[in-house]
Amino acid sequence: MANQDTQFFGHPRGLATLFFTEMWERFSYYGMRALLILFMVAPVASGGLGFDKTKAGAIYGLYTGTVYLACLPGGWIADRILGAKKAVLMGGVLIALGHVCLALPLLNTFYFGLLLIVCGTGLLKPNVSALVGSLYDKGDIRRDSGFSIFYMGINTGATIAPIICGYVGQRVNWHYGFGLAALGMMAGVIQFWFGSKQFSEIKPSETVVTESTATLRKWLVAALGLVCIAGALHIFGMIEITAISISNTFGVLLVITVVASFGGLLFFGDWTREERQRLGVILVLFLAACIFWSSFEQAGSTLNLFAQEHTATQLLGIDFPASALQFVQPGALILLAPLLAGIWLKLGNSGPTTPMKFVMGLAFVGLSFFLMAAAAKTLAPGVKASVIWLIGCYVLHAVGELCLSPVGLSAMTKLAPRNLVGLMMGLWFMATSVGNFISGRLAGAYDGMPIAQLFTIVGMVGIGSAIFMLFLTRPIVKMMGGVR
Repeated sequence: MANQDTQFFGHPRGLATLFFTEMWERFSYYGMRALLILFMVAPVASGGLGFDKTKAGAIYGLYTGTVYLACLPGGWIADRILGAKKAVLMGGVLIALGHVCLALPLLNTFYFGLLLIVCGTGLLKPNVSALVGSLYDKGDIRRDSGFSIFYMGINTGATIAPIICGYVGQRVNWHYGFGLAALGMMAGVIQFWFGSKQFSEIKPSETVVTESTATLRKWLVAALGLVCIAGALHIFGMIEITAISISNTFGVLLVITVVASFGGLLFFGDWTREERQRLGVILVLFLAACIFWSSFEQAGSTLNLFAQEHTATQLLGIDFPASALQFVQPGALILLAPLLAGIWLKLGNSGPTTPMKFVMGLAFVGLSFFLMAAAAKTLAPGVKASVIWLIGCYVLHAVGELCLSPVGLSAMTKLAPRNLVGLMMGLWFMATSVGNFISGRLAGAYDGMPIAQLFTIVGMVGIGSAIFMLFLTRPIVKMMGGVR
């Protein structure tokens, strides 16, 4: 029984392997993300790509959006074809190769590298979380605490990465920074390879594998056909393919995917009444998470630009690159995660319910942008904002994330139908896809309106959503059927 294994700080030993695997994967992702939009807008003379903010924001939103949207087919492939362990291993290899491509000073390898990272993250991200859930028996009260510890692994990598990759990338060479991200993912692949025997595979049946492989082949052929048609139309001048047009198209497809995914599950699935109600809860939590991530993920877009252009990046006499500030948010998570994990564990069933934790998460992220709106109002010609404003914003982000994200991961594994855990994790990460896409497009509007106004609007959306969610907590709890 999983609940008899207490070798890793009272949790199953397999949690240690997954902790360090995800730590290195997040090192690679956040190390690269800290540099990405700054690299794209940096002048060509300084080694950057020289893109304007509209184009850079569109590419950033497209990339970060597709990274998490890829978790949906990645979860399906693991559920139906590969199994979770093989999916994680293959995903890690693809991510490492993607970062190697970014380390090369070529524009074509830059785009190809982003594509490889998207495919690799789609395979790794939902399935490593599904493996964490598989370590615990149904009703094990350690589950939420275990996900919070797992989250510490995520944020350990995310804390170290901006300091190291950010400094090397901005102060030495952009591509050296991307190269360090590649080394991080390689370490994660090695860690998982040697430690994966500590937990069992979530393996599909042979019949399901055969049927799903045929389905996947059809989808790949259809996708290839669409790419060829679009390419031909572009060559003959019938359509114009640009980063912004691709991003716009992706936005439309993202909305269609969300509607089709939840519509198909809710109205056409063969579910019991309890399962259908739980899927309805997943939809509500998904929408709340979309709003949360659209604010939170501006750390890598609008807030990163604010740090670069409008913040005095000195503290205690130390001067550091703007990208290094990305360490504050995950660093605060590391310090606060054990505290909140202990609180949830001690409170047990008397603590806040999952919907109430979502309310708290939305409220904190909303408050953080009111803080940044105040910071923007301190700007004047030749005067930059104190770095304390961004530090305060990121700490509020950290508290909000701890209230919402690990709890959401845990809720997906508890609410999802047994044979669709990987797919549900993919749907959960699709909320992050929506949020990342919006955050990238907001970076494109960064120069189009007063910064204080932009941050105020984002803050109002966060607080308003928290209030709305507060009124839904009781009916949602009833629909969860005993799951907290």
